[in-house]
Amino acid sequence: MAAIEKTDYSCLIDDIGSLIREGRKKAIQAVNTTLVSTYWHIGRRIVEFEQKGNEKAVYGSKLLKRLSKDLKAAYGKGFSISNVYLMRLLYIKYEKFQTLSGKLSWSHYTELLSVSDDLARSFYEKQCEKESWSVRELKRQRNSGLFERLALSKDKKGVLELAQSGQVIETGKDLVKDPYVFEFLNIPENYKYTELELESRLIDNLEHFLLELGKGFAFIGRQYRITLNNTHYYVDLVFYHRILKCFVLIDLKIGKVNHLDIGQINLYLNYFKNEESVEDDNAPVGIILAADKDDIFIEYATGSISNQVFVSRYQIHLPNKDELERQLKLLLEREKHKGSR
Repeated sequence: MAAIEKTDYSCLIDDIGSLIREGRKKAIQAVNTTLVSTYWHIGRRIVEFEQKGNEKAVYGSKLLKRLSKDLKAAYGKGFSISNVYLMRLLYIKYEKFQTLSGKLSWSHYTELLSVSDDLARSFYEKQCEKESWSVRELKRQRNSGLFERLALSKDKKGVLELAQSGQVIETGKDLVKDPYVFEFLNIPENYKYTELELESRLIDNLEHFLLELGKGFAFIGRQYRITLNNTHYYVDLVFYHRILKCFVLIDLKIGKVNHLDIGQINLYLNYFKNEESVEDDNAPVGIILAADKDDIFIEYATGSISNQVFVSRYQIHLPNKDELERQLKLLLEREKHKGSR
């Protein structure tokens, strides 16, 4: 073959490879969609059977045990008591078939159905669709209490919108969580680490870090140098947010935030606004991630700053989900009482 023919042939192989990968992806998606549809219809038949006055199919009931045994004998694996129970629950929670997502697998739904709170379940379903979460990532975000962490910064209307639409990124404030959870760093509880070590571990686990930050972040660099009057300064972590079209600067602190930290990131933001951003970019966002913060102090320290400066906590172990859920319930109760006045 001539050189040009080899090039053409390489392109042909690449094109065919792309078609095969896309076809396999669509085939897997079609199988998943068909499986979820089949299980929903099985769940509907079980509920219809119950409504005729027969035994209620609560978990472990004689009906589910018998169904499980007979279906396994006739059709093989996939019909354990727990799976048959989840098929029934799928129909109960999604009585209209059209409300099921065509993008999620049965494995996604088995995880979602274990979320007892309807608002939280709806949120995680929307996020799975928006951010193409794997089942593993869905489990991680559930265990980290993502819904509660985001919802605690909102009023009742905001919580309902979060549940119905997922996390919508429209402003710099929408980027911020409190706390961020870095359990994927596997840092022992009593281990004394430095800011540089924390930064290095985050970069070493960049994929997990980006998932925790949320959709739209693109990594630009670490220890990003800026120079003013022959003096060098270094921004810990620099990202670009493709949805907000702006730089996001992150400063890491292993202790409590003070006014010097806020002044420093404000300086960085002013530099990026004037020297790094291009014509179509929006104003940069600064986030200080600290092990601890004083909300009243932060309010006064950032009160007159025109730049978008946010201070949030991080923790290196999973939060207490029960406590987060309790706080959210209290928030919703307070909002309910406000509305009834």
